[in-house]
Amino acid sequence: MSETSFTPRVFSGIQPSGNLHLGNYLGALKRFVDWQAKDIETIYCMVDLHAITVWQDPADLKKSTRELCAGFIAAGIDPEESILINQSQVPEHAQLAWIFNCVARMGWMQRMTQWKDKAGKNQQNASLGLFAYPALMAADILVYHATHVPVGEDQKQHLELTRDIAIKFNHDFGVDFFPETEPVIEGAATRVMSLRDGSKKMSKSDPSDASRINLTDDADAIAKKIRKAKTDPDALPSEVEGLEGRPEARNLVNIYAALNEQTVEQVLADAGGRQFSEFKPMLADLAVSKLAPISTEMARLMQNQDEIDKILSRGSQRAREITAPILRKTYDIVGMVPPVSL
Repeated sequence: MSETSFTPRVFSGIQPSGNLHLGNYLGALKRFVDWQAKDIETIYCMVDLHAITVWQDPADLKKSTRELCAGFIAAGIDPEESILINQSQVPEHAQLAWIFNCVARMGWMQRMTQWKDKAGKNQQNASLGLFAYPALMAADILVYHATHVPVGEDQKQHLELTRDIAIKFNHDFGVDFFPETEPVIEGAATRVMSLRDGSKKMSKSDPSDASRINLTDDADAIAKKIRKAKTDPDALPSEVEGLEGRPEARNLVNIYAALNEQTVEQVLADAGGRQFSEFKPMLADLAVSKLAPISTEMARLMQNQDEIDKILSRGSQRAREITAPILRKTYDIVGMVPPVSL
């Protein structure tokens, strides 16, 4: 079996679950923009098929999908440079997922940590979609022959499963057709913590809105939340080791470093010895300068939903120029007769 050379291509997606926040921006959207600037094809996806593995209010799901698209664009994703898609508008995702359902093994799925966490002790009442979710995620990636996927640590196991499915498919059919996609797990500040409790991840599900900076917050709200963020009474240290046991201080320094594209060491070299009464205004000014334009552009786009829908329609057309030939070839390998129009 000859070694196939795959065109470098990045794929990643976010669930349209509403309330995009600073953690989503620093952990995903900002990274996606950085990848877009490289000389490599980038495809970014609103994974609404994944969202419905648990019940969603239909009106909320539509709104959240469009809002996520607005968030991608406002954060700097150019729908002309990257392919920006809504998962359900590219049918090859679901079609390849069925084939992968027949390649993946039950034991593989049962070992998935997220299945155990989300279904818990109530597995018999969980949806089949939630159980099969990783096969769809593999299809999302491999229907583009994506070679790299920027992910958080919590998705690493799913990427390993994607590789397992690709390897088994290639072995079962004696081909070298699907790439063994590489997860790209990038460094610090991917985990942004709550502004009210530095030991907990920033989350849209936290009942306190003060715990997070939403990407829809205006400049006043951003500044107010940072001013009120929980801290401790000590000055900032000059060395990273001085942040040990100080989760709130570490979180605010991490946020500053990520927004200003500095290392934590560089921030502390400048801010070491300052009290939070001095550091918080610095962080608030920085956050407002970086984030307020995003919320303004998101609001503009959400007032022009036809514009969002046209962008997604165009993205699906561009995506299908890649996915349709790959699915047609997959059908041929498996022994299924593809329709002429696929």
